[in-house]
Formats: sequence, C-alpha cells, structure tokens
Amino acid sequence: MHQLPLAARPPAPLPHSSQRRASCRCSRKQAPPSLAVAVKKCAAAPLLAATLLLGAAAGPDLPAATPPAFALWRGAALFQKACIGCHDTGGNILQPGATLSMKDLERNGVATEEEIYNITYYGKGRMPGYGEKCTPRGQCTFGPRLPEEDIKMLAAFVKSQAENGWPKIDADVE
Repeated sequence: MHQLPLAARPPAPLPHSSQRRASCRCSRKQAPPSLAVAVKKCAAAPLLAATLLLGAAAGPDLPAATPPAFALWRGAALFQKACIGCHDTGGNILQPGATLSMKDLERNGVATEEEIYNITYYGKGRMPGYGEKCTPRGQCTFGPRLPEEDIKMLAAFVKSQAENGWPKIDADVE
C-alpha cells in the first residue's frame, strides 16, 4: 500500500480528553471559588485574543476599532491641516474670548466632545462648519469638508488638549 504525501494525509486524531494537554485546567475539583476568578483563569486569554482579532479586523470605519492613541494622533494631524490657522496653541485669532482653553469652552457652553463636534461640523458665528452635510451654505467652509469620523477624532483631540492646557503639538504629525 502506498503512503500519501504529508499534505494529502488527513489530520491525526486528537488525543483522548484526559491525554490532552490544556493550557487552562478547570476541573470541578480545581474550580476556583467564584465565577470571576474562573473567568480570569480560564477565559481571559481566549477572550483577549478574540477581542484583539475582531478589533483589528473591524476596520478603520468603526469607532470602537480605533485605538485611542491613533485617534489622538489623527486628531492632531487634522487639527494642523484644518484648524491651526485660527486656533494655534488653542487660541483664537478672530475672537479672543472663544479660545479652545477649557475655561473658555466651559464659559461658552462647548465643554463636551459632542458640543465640540457639533460646532466643528455645523459651525457657529465666525467659525465655519467642516461637515460634509453642513448647512446653511454661508456658515460652512469653502474649503474641503471632513468626514464624520475625522470630525469625531478632531473633537476628541481638542477636548484632550483643552483638558491638558494645550501642550505643544509635534509639527511632523503627518
């Protein structure tokens, strides 16, 4: 009888469960006293691996898949492209009382990421809107518009910078 080449052979049968070598041994006799401890011991590694794989496979369009460090880096790059002309170091060259400092944001009722997002998307006063569906036309920028995800990252960046007193932004972010 001829032997099949290795690639054509069926996989070897798995050893009997008592012979299998498992990285996590949780039998009834060895079971930890609480469910939380059992989850930590027996499910943490597979859950972590699944989370990392699913997060990486989800793609850049899903906010949950965007690591915070990347979102802040991307927000800094967008800020340098679209905002730094008027808001260098968090200031405001057109309206000195409407800077991006936390104190001014709170005083002007724009202290949350959502409120920063709305003003960036639709504009307000002298601040033009940058959203793709910004209306009315006269309130929106005449330059390129930004997708929603970019405006979300930009709002997160502005909020983070305001909370930290506007530390210096690296000039070579992109």
